[in-house]
Amino acid sequence: MEISRRNFLAGVGGLVAVSHLPSLADDPSVFPERGRFERLMLAYQHVSAGAAAPFSILHISDTHLTEAYPDEADAEAKLKSRERRIRTFGGRQEEALRDSLAWAKQNVDYVLHTGDLIDWQSQANFDLVRKYYGEAMFGSMGNHEFYTYLPDEKITGLESFKERSWPLLKAAYPVDPRFHAQVVNGVDFICLDNVFGTVQPDQVEKFKAETKKGLPIVLCMHVPFHTDLIWRTSMQFWRGVNRKYRNAAIPDPSGDYKCQKEDPVTRDFIAYLKDERLLKAVLAGHLHITVQDRFSPTAMQYVIGGNFGFVGQEILFT
Repeated sequence: MEISRRNFLAGVGGLVAVSHLPSLADDPSVFPERGRFERLMLAYQHVSAGAAAPFSILHISDTHLTEAYPDEADAEAKLKSRERRIRTFGGRQEEALRDSLAWAKQNVDYVLHTGDLIDWQSQANFDLVRKYYGEAMFGSMGNHEFYTYLPDEKITGLESFKERSWPLLKAAYPVDPRFHAQVVNGVDFICLDNVFGTVQPDQVEKFKAETKKGLPIVLCMHVPFHTDLIWRTSMQFWRGVNRKYRNAAIPDPSGDYKCQKEDPVTRDFIAYLKDERLLKAVLAGHLHITVQDRFSPTAMQYVIGGNFGFVGQEILFT
């Protein structure tokens, strides 16, 4: 399916219009002598993909919306989760998303979200998904889309853990949460679910089927395919508080990176991607840091920090 800028702008215009939450970008008391959107922390990238015509996207990730209704199922537990997770993410996540979309409406052609739009499953969060996602905002799932934070939840990191969530996610999101593709100006954006670091055989086959179109490809997913630089940077951010690296040693793989090295399907898929000349970029999130590194001879990998902190990146495709 190919989407047009006109459809995108109509979709985002509707998204912005339906929200009753004030946007600080519209508050004249915020940065009164500065630019309207200077509170957004934006990076700027350029990908030479061979597009039919130049276009731009706003890439955001990890908004971590934390809402719950007082009368929904398991309301007491979910409201406690809301209080706890607001302390984690600052309580301004929806403002950050609104400002990002308001900026996007004026400055780019499309919006891509690479997961953790919500922090956990609640009816209120799913309603926010329906409110903000829209038919023309595309992207991938994050690991938090699968969490409930209920007392009996046991997060295993296995595909079987995700099975209970597929009906809920398919009902809330206007795209197939496991795998979907959007063609924009002759560039194929392929979005797949890899939230615990691995991909599955059917996703690999669908990806290879997409290559038969012969179009340049941008791979979009939540968890980056780690390079040494991205892994070291991530470990320094998450485990290196009050410590400095004294050498350039790469920390031993663990978690998602270990899975990517040990799971045969994922390991073979990464090796295949490195030789796929149609691949022009890899876009991801999850790490809450902004970092980039070369993934293959034809593709850079761009990881964007948390949108809950008003972070995003504009990418120009030519």
